[in-house]
Amino acid sequence: MLYLLIRAHYDWLHAHRLGFLRVFTDVTFQSTAAVILSFVIVLALGPPVIAWLRRQKIGDEPNFDQDQLNELMHGKRGTPTMGGVLIIFAIAISTLLLADLGNFYVRMALVCLIWLGAVGVADDWLKLTTLRRAAKLPPGTQVSRQGLTSLEKLLFQVGLAIVLGIFTYNYGLHVKESHTLYVPIFKQFSMELGVGTFVMIVVLVLTGTSNAVNLTDGLDGLAAGTSAIVSATMLILALIQEAPTPGVQSLAEHLHLPLIIASDKMAVVAGSMFGACLGFLWFNCSPAAVFMGDTGSLALGGLLGYIAIVLRQELLLAICGGIFVAEALSVMLQVSWFKYTRIRFGEGRRIFLMSPLHHHFQRMGWSETKVVVRFWLISAILAMLALATIKVR
Repeated sequence: MLYLLIRAHYDWLHAHRLGFLRVFTDVTFQSTAAVILSFVIVLALGPPVIAWLRRQKIGDEPNFDQDQLNELMHGKRGTPTMGGVLIIFAIAISTLLLADLGNFYVRMALVCLIWLGAVGVADDWLKLTTLRRAAKLPPGTQVSRQGLTSLEKLLFQVGLAIVLGIFTYNYGLHVKESHTLYVPIFKQFSMELGVGTFVMIVVLVLTGTSNAVNLTDGLDGLAAGTSAIVSATMLILALIQEAPTPGVQSLAEHLHLPLIIASDKMAVVAGSMFGACLGFLWFNCSPAAVFMGDTGSLALGGLLGYIAIVLRQELLLAICGGIFVAEALSVMLQVSWFKYTRIRFGEGRRIFLMSPLHHHFQRMGWSETKVVVRFWLISAILAMLALATIKVR
């Protein structure tokens, strides 16, 4: 009921555009308000949600194949997981209250958030309640269900990506910029995509970012802080693409960026994500009182990917999200090299001391806080580099 009243009031303001109240229909104001609102929601709901997770004994049990790292991570045992529900709820509520729900891209972003959030919840719940479920079974019964398998998660991600890719392509069918792949720095170099290629790129970006953020979520504050920096970058990019004033050259046109009709509304979604990540850091900074789990990391990564797709900045996302790329590549290289050397030499060998990459630096002797802060700094530099390429372009 409260939501309906607020939306009715918002629609009335939008229709009448009454005096100074018109500011409530401005996307810059909406996205700024979304940052604040989502931050406050996480901050307010954090303590009761964490307390509930503790009562449910939804705690993390880190277990690695190296004793040294197990010893380093021993203090995290029992820390509540599935805190990503705070992030998802804050983003969803802020978007519902402040964004234009008549906008196709906003509705698809909410579908992406809720779908991947549900996949993460299922995975975390199955994984973290194994002992509880085993206790209810007859003695000696084996419970082997350790969350969703990698294949199951991938199928859910790919299925979502295909649906979003087809719908998004068809929505922008008559707008060339909506189907064009743009390359950072190069002003003239671009490639118009057919529906098949477009959907393949959506699948690659959505599944890639979702899993990359998931892999990054291994140290206190690492995934949340890096996601906050990247989402802030997406917020700026979306605001640049705000609808132009008649007769006035828009900032997007001045910077030779693709002007995707109605894509500026994604600024509210990006702002909600930015505020939610900042709010979550309040509880997730070292020593963490809660972890986001797959619940938060899969949803955050997928939503970042979809925002980049709408803005036609998939390659720019790879720059500003360079930490995510490095984390994912470290795992891929480590696994591939280990399998190859085991076949070639009869014994598996490693490139890194451990993967994902943040654990490699832990094994080198860096403290957890040092790894996290330095990765944040690199992420901030990469975000500035990504924005700088716009002006170069």
